[in-house]
Amino acid sequence: MAIQRPNIANNNSLASNGGGGNNTTDRARDLSPISPRSTNTNNSQFNPRLILSQIISLQSFHYLVLGIIFQINHVLFATSITIDRIFTTKYLDVWSAYGWIDNAAVLMSSLIGAVLLAIIVEKSKKCLDFSVTLFLIHIITCTIYGGFPSTWDWWIIHTMGMISMVVLGEYLCSKKELSDIPLLQL
Repeated sequence: MAIQRPNIANNNSLASNGGGGNNTTDRARDLSPISPRSTNTNNSQFNPRLILSQIISLQSFHYLVLGIIFQINHVLFATSITIDRIFTTKYLDVWSAYGWIDNAAVLMSSLIGAVLLAIIVEKSKKCLDFSVTLFLIHIITCTIYGGFPSTWDWWIIHTMGMISMVVLGEYLCSKKELSDIPLLQL
């Protein structure tokens, strides 16, 4: 045989010497999380279910946060509560104070989205991918709901929000990745 792991070689020599050994415990030891066989050094394997669930949860939380912020705006500024605020270009206006209420809501949801990136995605190199995916799904949803976004105000605010989400998300994820691993105090 070629190269064998030491514990497998020891188990074979014990079995041939009549030393016995419980085969089920040896097998359990080989499949334990700390055995060399199950150690996975490549944590970036392609897992489509994980990626899809991260996209769905990020998109859902984005709309939930945006809805909560619009509810707060209703209480503070007496704005109307309508789904058009999320999916149409009608309420976003860079040149009026009334428009900046919704502009601030979109930008605030992007900042909270950066925190969600750090919690859900956890990898700084994936923040750009997930942010652009969220933005593209939002464009598709807006197009289905109320037509393709055709105002510059909508594009400026959402582009600023996406850029802030990417930059802050990468910062928070890299800070989380570089944090010390706590050791047990014995």
